[in-house]
Amino acid sequence: MEPSEPGNGCRKVLDAAEIGALAHLYRGEVYRSTIWRTRLDTTTNWAVVTLGIALSISYSSPAASPLPLILVGILILFFLMLEARRYRYFNVWRARCRWMETHFFAPMLHDGDLHMEEGWQEVLAQDYWRPRYHVSVWVAIGRRIRRNYVWILLIQSVAYIGKLLVHPEPLSSAAEFVARAAVGPIHGLVVLGAGLLYCLVWGAAALWSWQDDRRRARRRRDRTSMG
Repeated sequence: MEPSEPGNGCRKVLDAAEIGALAHLYRGEVYRSTIWRTRLDTTTNWAVVTLGIALSISYSSPAASPLPLILVGILILFFLMLEARRYRYFNVWRARCRWMETHFFAPMLHDGDLHMEEGWQEVLAQDYWRPRYHVSVWVAIGRRIRRNYVWILLIQSVAYIGKLLVHPEPLSSAAEFVARAAVGPIHGLVVLGAGLLYCLVWGAAALWSWQDDRRRARRRRDRTSMG
């Protein structure tokens, strides 16, 4: 078999040694994606633990302040950004694994034909020659919110509102609700408005990433891109 230049469309078959090397390459990519998947779970666990600590402090007594439930939002934001960064790395290895599964292993198991004429191997080679992220930061943030952080943010929000409603005693008026939300010299309306904006921004990120994933799914039907 004569060697061919990348992209000239002459490469049609793989010999046994090359198939073995590609199988080992797949194992390596699975290992890397597993490692980064574990790191994603670690970050989520940190967010859950810190939220649990904030809940314990704020609900420890009727006189306890709801401020920890606000401050923990800063930590959750930090963990979310860190997890989105890790997810972008994880998605690189995941996309390569999935590409090899659908274009190498599945055709080989189905009919024994790797369909090299489709050019899938060139797409994979380009991804190794010029590695790049397959998703943007905002898509990664939105995906992590939809997978995990929507529940963390929901519990944080419900716990904060519940604290204002029941402590130090059951709420009697809307004005009292606003007064309880005040943090030092910061008016309660400002605090509540910031909290609403906080939730809306992350909700918009989740919605936007969901729409982007739908567009990506349509493109993947053409089998011309990874990610």
